[in-house]
Amino acid sequence: MKPANRSLFIAAAFVAFRVLAQDAALRPWKDAQGRIVQASFVSATADSVTLRMADGKEHQLSLARLCAEDQAFVKSQSSAAATAQGITPAVTAPALNRLPAEKRTWPENVVVPTKSIEIQIIEESPAARKFLYRSEGFEFNSQAKLAGSVMKEVARTFEATKTLVSSLPWGVVCKPPEGFERYKAELYETRKDYIAAGGPENSGGVYMSGDKIFRVPFPSIGLKLLGKTYAKDDNYDGGTLIHEITHQVMDAYLTFLPVWVIEGTAEYTEMLPYNAGKFRADAHQKGLKDHIQQMQKRGYAIEIGNLEEHLTMNRGKWGGIANTTNRKMGELYFRSVLAVYFFCHLDGDKKGTRFIKFMDAVYGDTEALRTFFKDPRVKHFPDGRFSYPTNFPPPDMKSETAPFKHLDLLLDGRGYSQIAQEMTEAYKSIGVKISVN
Repeated sequence: MKPANRSLFIAAAFVAFRVLAQDAALRPWKDAQGRIVQASFVSATADSVTLRMADGKEHQLSLARLCAEDQAFVKSQSSAAATAQGITPAVTAPALNRLPAEKRTWPENVVVPTKSIEIQIIEESPAARKFLYRSEGFEFNSQAKLAGSVMKEVARTFEATKTLVSSLPWGVVCKPPEGFERYKAELYETRKDYIAAGGPENSGGVYMSGDKIFRVPFPSIGLKLLGKTYAKDDNYDGGTLIHEITHQVMDAYLTFLPVWVIEGTAEYTEMLPYNAGKFRADAHQKGLKDHIQQMQKRGYAIEIGNLEEHLTMNRGKWGGIANTTNRKMGELYFRSVLAVYFFCHLDGDKKGTRFIKFMDAVYGDTEALRTFFKDPRVKHFPDGRFSYPTNFPPPDMKSETAPFKHLDLLLDGRGYSQIAQEMTEAYKSIGVKISVN
């Protein structure tokens, strides 16, 4: 949600899929870093495996931590266990095009393809206040007629943001939600209309993951009425759009990410220099410093404070703080983008390797959920509910645990105080004095 007051509406659910299997003999298991341990396979979930060590102790590991061969072994054991119980094996969701992590690089200029912003007019009905437009990846339902140049500019911002997120080495696959041919956006003529449609009163725009729709009122992006058609005024601003579109195209990831990553990545894309369908992704440091300068002018300190508290903050605590005042929410957002920027550009090898591994593990969670819903054992109902056998529940999506299970990939054996010190020194190296502990 974009200021006035911003918060993310996150649809949550769910539990952990456990496949029963008989104990196997000890075998070597290797992780992605090449470390080996002797253990036997006990059981697996859609995104983790439980191993029994030689001393009899059991440990649960994320599948994303294992090498490709061992991940394949776990899947074969899970399928065998299901067959032994007379269960039809899961239908694996089709793989989506995605570069391996080692081949991903930080882009320079990200430019939206021209064909993406070719606008189709689907319907224009003044009586019904329905004006339906489509670009390549988005469908826009507007309450009033938009000038062709305005609709093209709005579509260009949407499509360019989608192109940007797809181009970053986070490995995000931008695909409309299941059952949607395109991402959907609704544009409201007045704030009153926006609020009546569910938009929070103190917000300027919001992506709601419950119904997968991005809602924004005309005043938030600077549109004015000229005759019978809306056009841009001098206050036209794509920032509100970029932030919320980032949430929209990352929808599949939201349940599995801490709120600081959700909001920090959206702030990151919004701070990149942007003009007419082109993001200067290589100017990220300039974008950060400009953002810091703007925040300082508004009275915000360059600080994260207690790093562990911020990185492990759950949705309930975040919401409690964010809903206190606009300033408190602003602090959370500012701290989040400072943390995301550090992990993307200043941490370790300065290539964002740890953050990329973290995002890859989260991608594994999204694929596990897609696979679950494709399984014939899962029954879907018209109202959106679904059912499943008691021995085949969904992957872990509990808000208390799901967003934090891969944080150890960012920590990489370091304590929070060590990372705080590294963060302080790293920011100092680019001329920024930050307070973090």
